[in-house]
Amino acid sequence: MSKETFSASRSWHAPVADPVARARIDLAAALRWAAKLGFGEGICNHFSLALPGGDRYLINPFGVHWAEMRASHLLMLDRDGRIVEGAGEVEATAFHIHSRLHHAHDRATAVLHTHMPHATALTLIEGGRLAMAHQNALRFWDAIAYDDDYNGLALAQDEGDRLAASLGQARILFLANHGVVTVGPNLAEAFDDLYYLERAAELQVLALSTGRPLKLVADEVARRTAADFARDRPAYAHAHFESIKRLLDAEDPSYRD
Repeated sequence: MSKETFSASRSWHAPVADPVARARIDLAAALRWAAKLGFGEGICNHFSLALPGGDRYLINPFGVHWAEMRASHLLMLDRDGRIVEGAGEVEATAFHIHSRLHHAHDRATAVLHTHMPHATALTLIEGGRLAMAHQNALRFWDAIAYDDDYNGLALAQDEGDRLAASLGQARILFLANHGVVTVGPNLAEAFDDLYYLERAAELQVLALSTGRPLKLVADEVARRTAADFARDRPAYAHAHFESIKRLLDAEDPSYRD
C-alpha cells in the first residue's frame, strides 16, 4: 500500500491539537468500534491509554457501556488510581490490571483487555495456544505470552503485578480461564493487534470444529512472515484506525463529545 493511500485515509475532521482531547476521542472511538465487533461483555472489560508524560492515563468508567461511550465519559487517573478528571468511578479489577501494566512496561501506552469470544475460548483449553496456522496468526509469532494459572479476580495490586510480570517482553497476554490483553506504543497498534488476534482465533476455532488437525506453517516461514508484517505494521494500523473513525463519524459522531 502506498504512502499516498495512507495520506488519503485520514479522517475528514480537522485535527485536534490538544493531545488529551485527541486521546479521549481516539479511546472513545476504539471502545465504540470494539462494541460493534462484539468484543465487549456487558459493562465489563476496559481499555486504557497513557497520556504524554506517563503519569496519567484514561480509562472507561464503571457502568457505561462501550456502545455509548463518549470522550467526556472517560476518566483520567493518576498512577495511584485517583481520579483527577471526569465523573464516575473506576472498577476495581480494571484499576489493578491496567495500572500495573502501565507501571511495569513503558511500551504499554495502550492496554486493551477483553473477553472477546474466540481468543478467550483458547484460554479455556488445557494448554491452549494460538496456532501458527493462518496468515493472521503469523503476525503474532514470538509476540504472545501465556498466563496459565487463573488466580481469581484481580482485586489486589499483587495480582496486577503478577500479570504484568507474565507479559514479559510480549505485546499479547492470554489469561487462563479469563481473556486476553494487548499492549502497544499507541492505541492504533494495540487495537489493530486486538482485531487480528480475534480474527486469527476465530479461524482456528472454526478449523478445529471440523475435527481435522490444523495445518501449521513452518517456523521459518512464520518468522519471516512476522518480520514482513512488522515493517509496515504501524502505517497499516494507523490507516485501519483512521478508517474506523471515518465510519463512526458517518454513522454517529457522538463518541467525540
